[in-house]
Amino acid sequence: MKSKIAGNNIYKIFGEDPSLALDLLAAGKSKDEIYEVTGQAVGVHNVTFRVAEGEIFVVMGLSGSGKSTLVRMINGLIKPSSGEILIDGIDVASCSDEELRTIRREKVAMVFQHFALFPHKTVVENVAFGLKIRGVKAAERRERAQSALEQVGLGARGDSYPDELSGGMQQRVGLARGLASEPEILLMDEPFSALDPLIRSDMQQELLELQRTLKKTIVFITHDLNEALTLGNTIAIMRNGAIVQTGNAEEIVGNPANAYVAAFTRDIDRSLVFKAGSIARPPDTIDLGTDIQSALAHMEETGADAVHVLKGGKLAGIITYKAANAALREGRALKSAVLEEFPSTSPQSRLYDLYLLAEAGLPIALTDDAGELIGVVRPQDVFQQLAVRGASA
Repeated sequence: MKSKIAGNNIYKIFGEDPSLALDLLAAGKSKDEIYEVTGQAVGVHNVTFRVAEGEIFVVMGLSGSGKSTLVRMINGLIKPSSGEILIDGIDVASCSDEELRTIRREKVAMVFQHFALFPHKTVVENVAFGLKIRGVKAAERRERAQSALEQVGLGARGDSYPDELSGGMQQRVGLARGLASEPEILLMDEPFSALDPLIRSDMQQELLELQRTLKKTIVFITHDLNEALTLGNTIAIMRNGAIVQTGNAEEIVGNPANAYVAAFTRDIDRSLVFKAGSIARPPDTIDLGTDIQSALAHMEETGADAVHVLKGGKLAGIITYKAANAALREGRALKSAVLEEFPSTSPQSRLYDLYLLAEAGLPIALTDDAGELIGVVRPQDVFQQLAVRGASA
């Protein structure tokens, strides 16, 4: 997939002589040792990353990890001491001021933690303010601001004032202000961290729903791992200015790169992270026309308590070993013992959503959008995955 944003070997040193600090880093000195010797702070240390077009790339880290410095370098607000940051192939670290202005005007918008809304302006005027600064004519900026408010569910509140809105609504106004410029990239620096937990969760879901339609390239900064796991197609975890692991939610939680990441993921609810497809097995099937003796022989050979049944290649049901035995004793055909109602779900379902399905004790069918059987999940595999803990320190 095409990279919309790429960072290559990025360093940021805060101080008067970055070259000295860079030399000490190359010699293996730590961030604290460099500060002690030079008084300079290592903000970002040899960071390389790729953000695919249309994905939500989450940078997660504690205070001082370098995540906010990184996102400000992507927008050209802070210049790296070394390395390059490419947006559609243009290096914002070394391009001309005119090129940087064009990128900010046409490609990138930022949404911050603090709403910074003008209390004396209406909601639609707040959203349109950036467009006004850029010289967009009044009618057009009103239309674009109203359209952005519609996208975030505030189309009816354009003439309200900020103090008439809840905190979550105010943050949606901040998001609409970013969308009004119709950017290709949204940079979001801890935009929900000031919100109450329930409102924050609602905003996360609203962002995901919005992204399904808009398909923007989003770099989202957070200090909250649950938020990172909820939102991120790709997650980069930072510590002391460096990225210590990059991966999707299942990779981060299931295979932490080191003790630091493992400590973060240890108490994560794995049922909300892992999807059914991650523990699926190849489907074990027989044809509806199979005679009952052959069906029983197949199940005895594979040790299966139940197998799915196909008719003309399509999923028709499931048969258990117990039901097949009863049919044999009573001289009935296999078809009479097939259960046409059976647990079934999508490979994208979370393990949390499989609990009720697993109660039947039958293998859960995983089907694609066309209803084709593409895998199965055994109930015991669900609980085995939930019992696994991340690597310990």
